Amino acid sequence: MTKPVILTGVRANNELTLGNYFGAIKPIVEMAKERADEYQVNMFIPDLHSFTTPIDHSVLQQQIVQNARLFVAAGLPLDNDNILLYRQSYVPAHSELTWILDCFTGVGEMGRMIEYKDKSAKIGDDRVSVGLFNYPILMAADILLYDAEYVPVGDDQRQHLEYTRHIAERMNSQFGDIFTAPLPVEKQQEFFGKGQALRIMDLQSPSKKMSKSDDTGKGVVFLTDDPTVAAKKVMSATTDDKASVNYDPAEQPGISNLLQILALLRAEPLDQVELEFKGQSSYGDFKRVIADEVAAFLTEFQANLEAVDDNKLLAVFDRSETIANEQANATLLRVQQAVGLRPKAD
Repeated sequence: MTKPVILTGVRANNELTLGNYFGAIKPIVEMAKERADEYQVNMFIPDLHSFTTPIDHSVLQQQIVQNARLFVAAGLPLDNDNILLYRQSYVPAHSELTWILDCFTGVGEMGRMIEYKDKSAKIGDDRVSVGLFNYPILMAADILLYDAEYVPVGDDQRQHLEYTRHIAERMNSQFGDIFTAPLPVEKQQEFFGKGQALRIMDLQSPSKKMSKSDDTGKGVVFLTDDPTVAAKKVMSATTDDKASVNYDPAEQPGISNLLQILALLRAEPLDQVELEFKGQSSYGDFKRVIADEVAAFLTEFQANLEAVDDNKLLAVFDRSETIANEQANATLLRVQQAVGLRPKAD
């Protein structure tokens, strides 16, 4: 690897939402286009991560490809050699390095992970998989195989990134410099910026984030929704009885969420959008503006999605996975030699 590496990925299962688009897909695509001249950008489909919690395995393969297609529809260039787009499971070193890291990781370390505690509490002890428990170790392997220093992470991944740094330092201390540790969270934020502070919430329950795993889908705008259906969801969004459009997440969470959505769709500052509608008393008229904007966005996005050349996409997978395997295998061999699984080079 001659360029420093940026690494990022989004889970393949579940339909992705408008929130996923503005919170992950669009920022990742923009980052890749802006940084690819100076960095190698590894964008991978974390298909092994996809079934740490129960899913429908009969559609996973379709979802893996669809995941990549969504990024292309959002503007990811397929002709830039510095951008690698690959499927995690097509690089076997991810799994093998995970096992090695397992054996140098304490059960207590993984048991303290907040995301594991939260998800396992929802699933129930009798259905929690070892894969969910082990997930941060696979994530560490994803990063360490490519000497990736730059990894954009949300608040729910902070612990996992810090574990990655700790296991790299632990292994380096015992075996020599075999890993490049990613930068700490604060440095990651300096590098990527903290990003857009706006976050899309559920239309029916604006106190919680719009989630791709929502069972009803009534408050969620999916990227594959019929634009007319999505517009109806917006028109049915929960508001309040104040009859005045203001950005006030505490007192008017539904209205504030709709203002956030409009600001993101228009790529305008929130205060500018709020000023346009501030004090307006007709919620129906206000919601119609957002509904029309959402429908127009989905119409354009879905046209871009339909235009994705799947043959070209698969060719990019093949090229990227060849390069990813070469790089990952070189790191894996270095680790195998260090721990005694392979003879050291003379």
